[in-house]
Order: sequence, then C-alpha cells, then structure tokens
Amino acid sequence: MDECTNQKKHSTSLQTLLYPDSFSRGSAPHLSMYSHLRALQLFGLRKLPLRPRHLQHLRYLDLSSNWCIKELPKEISVLYNLQTLNLTFCINLDRLPKDMKYMTNLRHLYTNGCTSLKCMPPDLGQLTSLQTLTYFVVGSSHGCSTIKELQDLNLGGELKLSGLHYAIEEDAKACGLGNKEKLTHLSLEWNDDSTELDQQRNVLDALKPHAALEFLQINSYKGIGFPTWVTSLNVLQRLTELHLDGCTMCEEFPQFGQFNALEVLVLERLNKLQSLCSHNSSAAFPALKDLRLANLELFERWVASTEGEELVFPVLEKVQIENCPKLTTLPEAPKLKVMKLREEKAQLSLSIFRSRYMSCLSKLSVFVKDTEATPTLKLDQDREVSLLELWVDGCNFLFPSNPSQPAVAVWKWFGQLEELVIEDCDILTYWPEEEFQSLISLKSLTIDNCSKLMGYRTRGRDQLLPNLIKLRIYNCESLTELFVLPTSLVHIFVVDCDSLESILGQDDRELESLQNFDTTASLENCSDLAPTSMPEQSLTARINPLPCLKTLSIGDCKKLRFVPAQLDALLDLYIDNCNVLESLDCLGDLPLLTTLNLQRCKRLASVPRSFANYSALRELTIEYCPAINMKALYGQRLDSLEIKDLSHAGLCDPDEGVKMNPWNLV
Repeated sequence: MDECTNQKKHSTSLQTLLYPDSFSRGSAPHLSMYSHLRALQLFGLRKLPLRPRHLQHLRYLDLSSNWCIKELPKEISVLYNLQTLNLTFCINLDRLPKDMKYMTNLRHLYTNGCTSLKCMPPDLGQLTSLQTLTYFVVGSSHGCSTIKELQDLNLGGELKLSGLHYAIEEDAKACGLGNKEKLTHLSLEWNDDSTELDQQRNVLDALKPHAALEFLQINSYKGIGFPTWVTSLNVLQRLTELHLDGCTMCEEFPQFGQFNALEVLVLERLNKLQSLCSHNSSAAFPALKDLRLANLELFERWVASTEGEELVFPVLEKVQIENCPKLTTLPEAPKLKVMKLREEKAQLSLSIFRSRYMSCLSKLSVFVKDTEATPTLKLDQDREVSLLELWVDGCNFLFPSNPSQPAVAVWKWFGQLEELVIEDCDILTYWPEEEFQSLISLKSLTIDNCSKLMGYRTRGRDQLLPNLIKLRIYNCESLTELFVLPTSLVHIFVVDCDSLESILGQDDRELESLQNFDTTASLENCSDLAPTSMPEQSLTARINPLPCLKTLSIGDCKKLRFVPAQLDALLDLYIDNCNVLESLDCLGDLPLLTTLNLQRCKRLASVPRSFANYSALRELTIEYCPAINMKALYGQRLDSLEIKDLSHAGLCDPDEGVKMNPWNLV
C-alpha cells in the first residue's frame, strides 16, 4: 500500500483503495491524490481523513468497525454519487450528518451495531433510492426523523427499529411495514424503563410486517399481551427465527409449537412465562433445531397440560438453558447434539450426566455456580459416549471432595473426548490423574481460574493425555508445577500463574541438572550435569522433551525461573512479565523460530543464543527488558526481519504490576 501512495503518477487513475488493517503504526492515506476513487475502505482510524470534495466519484465507502469515530464530517453529504455507506459497528458514532437527505443516490446504509446513535437525521424519507437500512433509532428531540419517514422507502433485508418508546401509533401505521415484502429480518426494541403499556401494544400492533418475514426479534416490550399478528400463524407462516427478550409484563404468549417453519427459538427474561405449549401435540415444533431459554424465573414445564401425547422435539439439535430455577426436566429430543446448561444449583446438570443424551451429544457445556454444595454423581452403568467437547465451570460434583477418593465414574466414558475446558473449579486441588487417564483422545485442554490447584498429590508421575496438542492454563495462582507434558504438544499458553516456577513437570533438582548439563551437541551453555541424576531414558528425550512444540506463550508468571528444554521445532516464542526469569540460553539454537517476542522481563539478561543463528526469524519484538545487552543485539544481522521493534527494549516498564489480557497470547 505504501508503494501505491508513493507512485503519484498512478494515483489519479486508481479507482479502488482498501485499507483493511489498522493505522495504529502508520498514518492514514492522503486521499486528495485519489480523485477518481470509486470504492474506499478505511479501518482503525482515530479521525477520518475524508475531504469529500476530492471524492466526488465515490460509489462505495466502508468505514465499518472504526470504534473511535463519534461523528462523520458534515461535508460527507456532498457525496452525491455514493450508493453504499457501511458504518457497521462504529460503536461510538452518536450522530449522522443532518444533510444526508441530499445523498439521493444512496441505496444501502448499514448502521447495525452503531449502538450510540441517538436518532436519525431529518427528512430521511427523501432518500427514495434506499433499499437497505439496517438500524433506525427513534429519537426524542426535534429535528429527528420519525419512523413515518420509512413510508416511501422500499426497504429489504434486515431492519432494526430502536427507541420505540418514543414512537406513536400514528407514525407506526404510516411507516407501512406490511407493504415491504422484501423485508425478511425485523427487530423491534423498546427501553427497559418505559412504562406506557397501552401505547406500546398499539405501536407494536401498527408495526405488522409482511407475511414474507423470516426473522422477528422483540426486545423490552412491556405490554400485557401480544397483538394478533404476533400470534397469528397466517402472518408469520414463513418465520424461521423468533427472539423474545425482556417482555417482563407479558402474561399471554404465542403458541410457539404451532409455527411450522420455526427453526430457532430464543426466549429470555420473560418473567411470567411458565411453559412453551398449552397442551401436548405430536405436531408441535416440527422444524425447531435450536432452542435457547434464559432467565425465565417461573418457567417450570415444557407443556402446561399433562394430558395427551408426550411433547417431543423431533429435529432439535441444540439446547441452551440458563437460570431457569424451576425447570427440573430436560426436553425430549432424539437428535440432540449440543447442550449448554447454566444454573445456580446442580439440578439439570446432574440429570444430563445420568440421561440417555450422553450417548448422542457431541458438545456439552455445564456451568454451576454453587461451589459450596458437592452433590454425588452416582451412575448406574457404563455406556458408550460420543462426546467430543466438554466445558465445565464450577461443577464440583465431577471431582471427589477428598483427593484420596476414587474418580467419579463418568470420566471413564470420555475416551472420544477431544476438547476439555475446566473453569472456576474450587474443589480441584491436585492434578486429576485418574480422571485424565481415560482421556486418550484429548487434543485440547484449558484450565482457567482454578485458584486452589497446586500440582501433584504424590511424587509418582505418569505420562498423561498422550495425544494432547494444545494446552492453555490461565489464572491458577496456587499452581507450582504442570503435569508431565506429553511429547505430542504443539502449543502451550500459560498466563497469570503466580506460583509456577517451571513449564515442565519436573522437580527443581531435575530442572537445575538439565540446565547445567554439558553437551556441545545440544546445549553448549549448560554444564556440569551429574550423570546419576538422569533417569533411564534417552538423553535426547530428556533434553528435548517436547519435540513437536511450535508455540510457547508465557505471561504474568512471577516466580518462573526455568524454561529448561531444547525446543528444536519452536516457531513462536512469547514471554511477558516474568520478572524472575534471567536466561533463555538453554532453549538451544531454535533453527525454525519465526517470531520472538519478549516484554516486561526486567531480569532477563540473555536471549536464546545468537540472532545470527535464527535463519527463519521474521518478527522480533523486545520491550522493557533493561537487563539485556542491547549493544550486542544491534551488532547482530537483523536486516532481513519483516517486523522489528526494539524501540523500548532497554527501558524500564512504566506499567509494572499491570496484568495482561490472557487472550493476547492465544
């Protein structure tokens, strides 16, 4: 892109200019030299460099996800030829130019995600070419467009109307949603604090859409019941997705099971909803694949009546149930594949592990906040389980309350499990060796915020998780040691483990012995290892215990002293805020290393070997590592690097003590 900027002789003829990346490290382009542009995309701006008088031929302008922009230049309204303006997720944009009505060729205005918008500019109805308007905010002040301005606009696709507590019935009728047959997605949003219930029902009644509608979302509506068109099978016969959220005063609801085309149903914060259907029917929910229920404080059963046939969801594949304290049974769904449960006390969570669904689920997420209670999970028999992904948060019942007790039997079922996430489990104090022994297919393991996890309970250490590829450990403040890592590991991420001294699962004597081992073939700088300290395995395996490791990311580990291994396959090394770490010499030659990023390690005095040996290195960043000899670094051959940032290498960290975001290392 810099070459294009410098080649002025070609700038006048350039018609498309796309800057999909941020300008955080450089300046925005000088757009005045591109007077014939037809399409322009700018991202990562703090201030728009637009001078509309230079862009008279512009047809397409994409400013999406420019989070810092609060307003557009007033002169943007003179872009009379502009057909598409994309402002999606400009989350701080609070106004649009008041003269937008003169942009008469505008066909597509994307404003979804512009949550700070207070209103729409006046006379928006004059944009008669407009076919797409994704987000319309009803304002309270004079000079804002009302929804009446939508009357003559032939809108299609997606439309969200927000601020409807400011709308009146007359304007709602005039906007003519029922005539917009190309409109397929409609979202209607009131304010949570609005109180004029009758007016809300009248406005909602007047916003009756065309029968072609496929998606309907109603948020924070406070009427006692819904108008006829919401419950009518004739009006919404093509509806495939329905969201009702925050309709806290509603006492009457649609017969959800009778919408024959409905595939996704999302119900949240419906304080008076008690069931999905008034009676059982074998014809209910014939197409429903995805069901999400959240914060339904009175919801207690799937069907109000106990008479008739059993309610079955014949094609349901995904279920999410969060904070529905009165619900005690799971739905009947023979094709269920994915389930997510979140509850204060273990109720449905215990049921799912005992249910027949364990034989067909591929993904299960269970969140139980009640860490005080440790109910016993008793299982009648072993069974074959096809579960591939398991996420447990809390869930003390999955681990024995006493480490000397045997493992909960459910872990024996998980031989096919490939991904496991364990979060906020207070009962976990030692590595669950017995549980891990069954996880022979596991490829990804994440342990997060298990504050009492320390390490091994005994000195005996077996190899665990033989097929593990990715290991993430975050926010385990008591952890002093990892389990014995398998040779299959490719990626390791360890962040915010204050007590951890070593990345490998070896005791301190082994670590110091390895760090001092003398061999010119592998670790030239590590000498005087006593031969008696080496176990009966090959020297190569001891020095290079992770032969497949390509990514090593470590951050905020205050006591980390050792990274004692030769990592010949390593491609990316990131170390941040490890202030006890002094040397990385024992990592070896790192012949394949492409990225080296060292930040905020105030005692780190040496980097792995000489940069001259890194034939594959492409990116080098060193920040706030004052103990490193920078003169020696600058003497190395660094000219071939694609990215090099040593500008703050020798400085002290101005934000010492500030923890990083763990996802920055992922």
